[in-house]
Amino acid sequence: MRIAFYTLGCKVNQYETQALEQLVTQRGHTLVPFDGEADAYVINTCSVTAVSDKKSRQVIRRARKTAPDAILAVCGCYSQTHPDDMDKLEVDLVSGTGDRTGFVDLLEQTWQQHKSITALDDPFQRRTFENLPAGGLEGRTRAMLKIEDGCVNFCSYCIIPYARGRIRSLPAADCAAQAKALVESGYQEIVLTGIEISSWGQDLEGKPTLIDAVEAICKAVPAHIRVRLGSLEPRTITEDFCRRCAALENLCPHFHLSMQSGCDTVLQRMNRKYDSKRYYESVQFLRGVYDRPAITTDLIVGFPGETEEEFVQTLDFIQKCGFAAMHIFPYSRRPGTPAAKMPGQVPNAVKEERAHRAAQIARDMEYAYLDSFVGETLPVLFEEERDGVWLGHTTRYCQVGVSSSEPLHNQLRLVRLTGREGSQLTGELG
Repeated sequence: MRIAFYTLGCKVNQYETQALEQLVTQRGHTLVPFDGEADAYVINTCSVTAVSDKKSRQVIRRARKTAPDAILAVCGCYSQTHPDDMDKLEVDLVSGTGDRTGFVDLLEQTWQQHKSITALDDPFQRRTFENLPAGGLEGRTRAMLKIEDGCVNFCSYCIIPYARGRIRSLPAADCAAQAKALVESGYQEIVLTGIEISSWGQDLEGKPTLIDAVEAICKAVPAHIRVRLGSLEPRTITEDFCRRCAALENLCPHFHLSMQSGCDTVLQRMNRKYDSKRYYESVQFLRGVYDRPAITTDLIVGFPGETEEEFVQTLDFIQKCGFAAMHIFPYSRRPGTPAAKMPGQVPNAVKEERAHRAAQIARDMEYAYLDSFVGETLPVLFEEERDGVWLGHTTRYCQVGVSSSEPLHNQLRLVRLTGREGSQLTGELG
């Protein structure tokens, strides 16, 4: 079969699509571009917001319209949580967020028998971590390593626990083995990802914690191989966690601490498990052991009931934290979640205005953070070339552009940082 893949959503979905690509090519199938001719189109969907649902539907409809006779297969969070929508969208193979190897079997079966198949399980009945091949098929610089699946936080705005089920962890020894394999494949950086990696180990014997997995991975690969953490729950950051992280030479000083709001009353309505005081403690712990760690975050503005006073509290708090970068989202009403039924839904115009105000502050903080590195010489891992400029990232995930006719892909080079252009540092090879 000629198979085309399309991925929506998070790094976990990207990881799982790459694993599916490896599984189908191992069986002799051919990968083709999604916008070309294929025998089967596979769409790995996202359902984190109502907007994500809409984007998933749009891609499914486009694929069906473009190739009415091809197999249309859908997996991921949207099909897991909205199976009834799949009939309306004329999907041939409906799967969810589990058993990726079984999904490949079903894809072949759908192709051979020319009949529709729906194969969905109950995510909360899953008990084991599905160990999939890590890394992509192309010579990319950065590889994702999925070490955990599932979430039991049940934030009031989020449907993902219903799509992914309970916490399942990849044992530390397997994490280390997969990391070593990625290095042998040529990757220079490994990003640890999962639905909620802060929960890693809760299902394993002895109840190890995330730092145990991080230490195993960092010690399994050479010192020059970068290991970067995915999104973290703020309470993960303790003095002990920071002390042990700082002792790992190859762990990047980049910590994405999911925040969502800087106002305690909003955090309570969100059913987050920390308050602003605990969050700020995490920021201080990190700055106590690292020089200018890149602390980044997510922010939802216009959550149900958010008043102007509560929003101003959040603006004050993000300035107090001094983030290196922020992802800012207007609240998206998600059917099926408690927040969707809450009173005080904020008008779209207000949400957009608040997002704009927060983005202005975030931009100023980001520029100040980047400016602090101008004049220094730092190692940069180069990834791609655009119009004669090679782009890469420092360990703190600052993007750097260098003009060079020399091929730099997947090279780690020292760069003297000479300036900043917007959100990108500029420099010269050392």
